[in-house]
Amino acid sequence: MADLFAPDPAALPADAAPLAERLRPRALDEVIGQEHLTGPEGAIGRMVAAGRLSSLVLWGPPGTGKTTIARLLADAVGLRFAPVSAVFSGVADLKKIFAEAREHARMGTRTLLFVDEIHRFNRAQQDSFLPYVEDGTVVLVGATTENPSFELNAALLSRAQVLILNRLDAAALGKLIARAEEIEGRALPLTDSARDAFVASADGDGRFLLNQVETLFSVAIDHPLEPGELAALLHRRMAVYDKDREGHYNLISALHKSLRGSDPQASLYYLARMLTAGEEPLYVLRRLVRFASEDIGLADPQALVQCLAAKDAYDFLGSPEGELAIVQACLYLATAPKSNAAYAAQKAAFRSAKETGSLVPPKNILNAPTKLMKDIGYGKGYAYDHDAEDAFSGDDYWPEDMAPQSFYRPSPRGFEAKIAERIAYWERLRQERGSR
Repeated sequence: MADLFAPDPAALPADAAPLAERLRPRALDEVIGQEHLTGPEGAIGRMVAAGRLSSLVLWGPPGTGKTTIARLLADAVGLRFAPVSAVFSGVADLKKIFAEAREHARMGTRTLLFVDEIHRFNRAQQDSFLPYVEDGTVVLVGATTENPSFELNAALLSRAQVLILNRLDAAALGKLIARAEEIEGRALPLTDSARDAFVASADGDGRFLLNQVETLFSVAIDHPLEPGELAALLHRRMAVYDKDREGHYNLISALHKSLRGSDPQASLYYLARMLTAGEEPLYVLRRLVRFASEDIGLADPQALVQCLAAKDAYDFLGSPEGELAIVQACLYLATAPKSNAAYAAQKAAFRSAKETGSLVPPKNILNAPTKLMKDIGYGKGYAYDHDAEDAFSGDDYWPEDMAPQSFYRPSPRGFEAKIAERIAYWERLRQERGSR
């Protein structure tokens, strides 16, 4: 079956092939940035040394070498390489591939079936791989940018080892640039600061970086470019961010935990990551409002007010002016005293309410709108707190068959420290007056 992912290099003159193709590694030890897998102690390195390859799922960001590693794996262990893209293929294509693999197996050659974007196949299509994997007709190597736990069948995952590819760091991307410069026989026309910005703009994607390198080599530049000149020449690359995928949840989790950890700088960074990548500001505001109640609560009652004010300001001003109000709310939350006492109290109270939901409150605090209800004791003996000493009767408000509970336990931080003093004061009065 023809390779779906790149032109056959043999069909093009060597200097006409794309730079990324000319730099494609010819052996696993030439793959940059994934040494934790391809090195002698890595999972792939060990499989190649043993000459036996199990089915794999390669999970990692775009441009980290998933296709290249699969192709080199097939060569390293002597398997026929058969690529297919889940974006362009259907059931008929899969049947043809499996039939060809069986025919080659009869002739003594096993097939490495490489499935790019494997998460795009539906559940039934994923199930179709199982019998051919189990009987050894194919060794399946799937590539995905999405979390396999969410996107792939449990049955398929149980038959394949998931290997995680790293986002290429600055050192790895620098090596790619150095290889490109060696092939071209010249250095990129960039100052040191522009080179750093150029590497950062790739966001860990080696394929994108090499395409940009090729663009720079293809135009006439008579002096080393500064960062501003580089930005004017190249199109800005948008951050990789899919609002219904794992990246979305990773960033909101990072924002929430940075806020909880009282780190305003990291909190602002993740907020900026989300907003500049196109996240809906109102979604971010909803998460900030939730955080204000869950992780701050009454330690600083103004936290919730700040978030709701930011929401109103954004509604009033729109973008981009209104985004400053979101930033203000984010910084307020990050620097506020933290307490999850209200959150813990909610969970404990809800659990108790479900367990004791049939218990009737004591009659003295029940309303008595009719004569019959008064006659049977509703409201009898109720102590009106405003008439009591210290405006506190110390009455027992719990159902007769239920002991008093302590759901809310204020933290010693922020405004809750004062609340804790009040609760302790009232409890002392109850003890002195014998109501408990």
